[in-house]
Amino acid sequence: MIKGKKIIVVLPAYNAAKTLEKTYSELPMDIVDEVVLVDDHSKDDTSEVGARLGIKHIIRHPHNKGYGGNQKTCYKTALSLGADIVIMVHPDYQYTPRLVRAMVSIIANDVYPVVYASRILGKGALKGGMPVYKYIANRFLTLAQNVLINQKLSEYHTGYRAFGKEIFDKIDIEANSDDFVFDNEMTAQVFFAGFEIGEVTCPTKYFDDASSINLRRSAIYGLGVLRVSIQYRLQKWGIGKYKIFKGIA
Repeated sequence: MIKGKKIIVVLPAYNAAKTLEKTYSELPMDIVDEVVLVDDHSKDDTSEVGARLGIKHIIRHPHNKGYGGNQKTCYKTALSLGADIVIMVHPDYQYTPRLVRAMVSIIANDVYPVVYASRILGKGALKGGMPVYKYIANRFLTLAQNVLINQKLSEYHTGYRAFGKEIFDKIDIEANSDDFVFDNEMTAQVFFAGFEIGEVTCPTKYFDDASSINLRRSAIYGLGVLRVSIQYRLQKWGIGKYKIFKGIA
């Protein structure tokens, strides 16, 4: 806990058996109250490794639900366990767990209700091995999103995110996709609900066992990101109505 707020780390996993132990070993367990591992029907022994590490809350999907579907289970489970702050850490060790303390402290001290770890602040992305085409696409999409959503994030595409529980009272994550665009739909919902997002600089690592989507899936993701941002702008203008923003004042 920090300032009496319960902190739960969620690990959305798919074939993470080789990297889970290293990720888990770097979590600051002196402040983390619970860890939730959601295994999205991995083909390896991710769940078994989690059990060996002593992770108490392990959920294995009976079939693959997708990245967004995995996160829905992560967040719902964390909230059911009484989380005040939920932080998503990818168990593929692409992002260092050593930033957990800094990220949750920002929320616990009421600086920002949401914190993202950005690979783009500083020179962490290319230095960590991000493919050049992904870096260029990241910068282009982020620019377009900032224009359409009227924000100034350095990166919308990080998978390292922390949320205060009040966020989930205002947005409906079940309305979001079960695929990779879930992250961007959730970001759009957070901004639509009037919350601010803080950022911290984060190094990243690209290596064989780190998860990454291929060029085709990246293109589909990019089009989905632009769609979400356009929907945000149209809804703000009162021209369109979209289910991801339903009920958000």
